[in-house]
Amino acid sequence: MGMTTADSQFHVLAVDDSLIDRKLIERLLKTSSYQVTTVDSGSKALEFLGLNENDRNTPNETSVSPEIHQEVEVNLVITDYCMPGMTGYDLLKKIKESSSLKNIPVVIMSSENIPSRISRCMEEGAEEFFLKPVRLSDVNKLKPHLMRTKCCKNIQNQENQENNQSPEIQLQTAQSNNNNKRKAVDEGISPDRTRPRYNGFTLVSN
Repeated sequence: MGMTTADSQFHVLAVDDSLIDRKLIERLLKTSSYQVTTVDSGSKALEFLGLNENDRNTPNETSVSPEIHQEVEVNLVITDYCMPGMTGYDLLKKIKESSSLKNIPVVIMSSENIPSRISRCMEEGAEEFFLKPVRLSDVNKLKPHLMRTKCCKNIQNQENQENNQSPEIQLQTAQSNNNNKRKAVDEGISPDRTRPRYNGFTLVSN
């Protein structure tokens, strides 16, 4: 499959402690024309995302390193569930607890079909739960999540640009809108519009 410009703009972070599984998911993602970065643990994934734990005893207290996060934009994270140290479920929770990363879609992979595990991940905010071995048909399901994230980001960027306008520009925009409204009102009550027309005859009052 040839790489398209639109798809090649999507960057997927794949997390798996198994080298074989990492190579497989990397090949499938690249076949679908995505940019791929692979890491072998949840902690390395957080480091790549720029998420640093200030205190491991308080998992909610996390900060994003702007230098790392701004250099590489990740559009989706796909992670194995069972990994030593930090599990895929733990990684999912860390991402969703971060105000800067919570909008990144997260997909969980597992070789075990355990309904309670699947439902727990979906309730925590996972977009999909794939059973291993992951197939190309599974990877094709990622596109809608990537597109939705891209659209939301574009809207957010537009809103940020509007909010970052200088006070002078905002004032000019407001004045322009007021002038347009005033012009519309004036046209609506124009004497030319309200004067009766009598096809050339002039009405003379006694």
